[in-house]
Amino acid sequence: MAKTAPEGLITALDIGSSKVSAMIAQKAEGGELVVLGTGQRESRGVKRGYIADMAATEAAVREAVEQAERIAGLNIENVWVSFSAGSLVSDVASVEVELGGHRIEQTDIDELLAAGRESIDPAGRMVLHAQPTLYTLDGLTGVKKPLGLHADRLGVHIHVVAADGSPVRNLDLCVRSAHLEVKSIIASPVATGLACLSDEERELGVALVEMGAGITNVSLFAGGMLVGLTSIPIGAADITDDIASAFGTRRTQAERMKCFYGSANASPRDNHDMIDVAPLSAEDDESDGARITKAQLIAVIRQRLDHLMGEVQKALTELGFEGPVGRQVVLTGGGAELKGIADYAQAALGRSVRIGRPRGLTALPEAHSGPAFATLAGLAHYAASNPVDLRSVSAAHQMVVRPKGFAMFQRLIQTFRANY
Repeated sequence: MAKTAPEGLITALDIGSSKVSAMIAQKAEGGELVVLGTGQRESRGVKRGYIADMAATEAAVREAVEQAERIAGLNIENVWVSFSAGSLVSDVASVEVELGGHRIEQTDIDELLAAGRESIDPAGRMVLHAQPTLYTLDGLTGVKKPLGLHADRLGVHIHVVAADGSPVRNLDLCVRSAHLEVKSIIASPVATGLACLSDEERELGVALVEMGAGITNVSLFAGGMLVGLTSIPIGAADITDDIASAFGTRRTQAERMKCFYGSANASPRDNHDMIDVAPLSAEDDESDGARITKAQLIAVIRQRLDHLMGEVQKALTELGFEGPVGRQVVLTGGGAELKGIADYAQAALGRSVRIGRPRGLTALPEAHSGPAFATLAGLAHYAASNPVDLRSVSAAHQMVVRPKGFAMFQRLIQTFRANY
């Protein structure tokens, strides 16, 4: 029989368009995260990152968590949940106070953060994150620990991620309907960045491209934080649908063809390798299905990828990811498991591309160690880091339209472009 969860336990829940996955982990004495159990179920109620069928999604959540509980031998009560729908926005607010040159004490930092919290104007969007990132001393940026230093002016940059309220509330309600308490709802790019990117990459500048089943999130990290993101309503499931439509087969068969025979790159041998295609209708099961060449399959895959990478390139340009530093792209998500995708993306984008996989987890099952589970791992990392958040109430109730310091975000991007 499962026992009550001990202290320090973390349960991550990633609700995606193709799968719902859960992970139970515990922070060991040495600080490392040890995976105790994982679970996964097919997601039938999520479309493009949004909850479209509450009952179906609730059932998948319950089953995925129960599977993780059985493996871990524990009963859990609360979860950290990811949110990846296309309504996410990322801004940087800035606030500054006069100190008169005296030595900075903790009370000064507390007053600054209180002023920062007030600078977030609550109207319209729901805040998922409002975190102090870097401090400024007399205009000098990049200070991580101002305590004990002298300054005339002390400032702070506050990273704010917000989303449309209704989709977040639907997600919250769905999880709570499965009799789970929502500890926090985390923006997917924030979590995935922790799992896949090094501190140096986030500091110098890197683009993270999450190829999910129904949506592709493109986010830009610089100065150690997320400074911009955009969403593209195209994902790996669209490639599957293209295959099913082109060759008249079921989605399940099309997914199998994509995974076993598909590739982002073509070779001369592909014209000779043949693939059997199962018929679409049940009445045709006894008849011989069609046969296609591997080259035909790859041609269908490439057509969708060409369109997607064109949108990714456009998004990177709009985010200001250009110049010498705009070279490193990390590709993750279930779509990043397609054979040859890194080489294809590198040629298509003209940038260095690597596949981002979960890191920093002990006893992670091999089945959950691929890029498709990067967000799940990132949720555990985020929870373990216990980040400071300026919201005075939970994410389910805090609202924001846009930080008053949004101009600071624009200046940060301009400085990033000018310096690199």
